[in-house]
Amino acid sequence: MSAIEELEGTVETAAQSFGPAVVGVGRGWGLGSGFVFEVGRVLTRLHSLHPDEVSVTFGDSRRETGRLLAVDEDLDLAVIEADTGGVEPLAWSEEGGEPPIGRFILALSNPGGRGLRVTAGFVSSSGRSFRGPRGRRLRGAIEHTAPLPRGSSGGPLLDASGRVLGINAVRIDGGLILAAPADSDLRARVEAMSRGERRQAVRLGVAVAPPRVARRLRRAVGLPERDGVLIRAVEGGSAADRAGLERGDLIVSAGGSEVDRIDTLYGALDAAVDAGKLELKIVRGTEERPVEVGF
Repeated sequence: MSAIEELEGTVETAAQSFGPAVVGVGRGWGLGSGFVFEVGRVLTRLHSLHPDEVSVTFGDSRRETGRLLAVDEDLDLAVIEADTGGVEPLAWSEEGGEPPIGRFILALSNPGGRGLRVTAGFVSSSGRSFRGPRGRRLRGAIEHTAPLPRGSSGGPLLDASGRVLGINAVRIDGGLILAAPADSDLRARVEAMSRGERRQAVRLGVAVAPPRVARRLRRAVGLPERDGVLIRAVEGGSAADRAGLERGDLIVSAGGSEVDRIDTLYGALDAAVDAGKLELKIVRGTEERPVEVGF
């Protein structure tokens, strides 16, 4: 058997064996893909869902209205409870670490229920990162060469054995795709979501500008330059509002660490979950002052 014939057989087998577990979510403009990972449970990207109706379309064109069971806004994930019929769920890969460059992969999708897509490719890079819809940098992403159409976000990235290596997320320059890795942390979160558990998180309630913008804006109004993230707006009733933070404040320290980039602030917020509070140091004008934020 030639290499081409072997590849054809692998893709055909993937379509027949694993394709039924790949579903379409949403309708019209907001469409995406997902997959059955447990009986009665579908995993997809949160941004693909319509707020008023969770529509799930299976490979046999059966359409079900599901129930949004749990979401993880930072990872842009959602678990839908739906009648999955006799569909065999996809299994997670137990492979540890990042897949090596050159690893053969299969990308599957069903954009909005408009039909199964199966493409083959290779891991072109690992350990990449991208920002989720809430601005947090998601690390450890798998970059691969399997092309996918619009509406494929949320579909599975499989190894040659049909086990889930990742969840396709975004297209980047050159047609390459980034997938969130199905590592132990993601699987643990998904399993908790499947039980209806919502991940505890804390929100500061501010819109911020990154350090480079903060330096430029402070210089423009005659204030000395400082590294930090600049508060552009404060949400009424939020933790930041209750703590007295204001538009124009520069956050220079969070949880004892200097805030030289936005990701440092996100890390301090994650670490503050158990404590229920976060110590900040801000600069207001030229005056530096401590602020305790309670969640």
